[in-house]
Amino acid sequence: MTATQFSAAAPSRAGVTHIRHRHDEKFTVVGNHLAQHPELSACAIGIGVYIQSLPDGALVGIKVLTARFREGAHRIAGALRELETAGYLKRQVVRGESAKLVTLTTWYEHPHPVDLVKRARPARRERSTPPPEPEVPSLTPELKPAAALLAGLRQVEPRLLLSESDVCRLAPAVQLWLERGVAPQAVTRTLAGGLPSGTIRWPGRLLAFRLREWLPPELPPAPPGPASPLPMQYCEDCDLAFRAALVDDCPGCARK
Repeated sequence: MTATQFSAAAPSRAGVTHIRHRHDEKFTVVGNHLAQHPELSACAIGIGVYIQSLPDGALVGIKVLTARFREGAHRIAGALRELETAGYLKRQVVRGESAKLVTLTTWYEHPHPVDLVKRARPARRERSTPPPEPEVPSLTPELKPAAALLAGLRQVEPRLLLSESDVCRLAPAVQLWLERGVAPQAVTRTLAGGLPSGTIRWPGRLLAFRLREWLPPELPPAPPGPASPLPMQYCEDCDLAFRAALVDDCPGCARK
């Protein structure tokens, strides 16, 4: 009995075999510097390819991407930070209409053409750190209402969780708002309203910007009220009632 013969030839080598297809419409050109990036995670590369396929003006916030993909908000936020660190993504918070803060997103299809053509593994960037904070002032009794307002912001917006040093540092700025006649409820609404989407890395710096740049002017002095009428006087000499500062200012007696 002879051995079974197979007509199909055994593969000459292991690995992927591409079945090519020419795309004439609805396709996206992605460079290997992104598709084969040695530093980015698979999630970051996938989201990067998806963002590059979108038209200008498409929304790419964390909430939008979380609704589009199965990955959670934490993982997508990390992938966006990877793309931002690698230079593909730039997010900038600016003030839009009605003083509302909005996030402008820019996508760079080829961020570092000189460095990316090199075969060597690029050096990992160091994580950016905030600048050193100024000296924290002492919390005087006059500043305690302002400090309590700042500490309570996390009850209105959980992302505005401030450290004790942030509260002490920002309390004088809040006190200035209160001294200018702004009600505490209005200060809270201004500081906690219209925040950018996603994670707020340094809430203390964001609040310091709002307290400094959005400080309302001092109220003008109140206009003088109507003059009080002079008291009623009675002159016994001419039996006349009149208004005057003194009873001796009787107009009847003055005509005599």
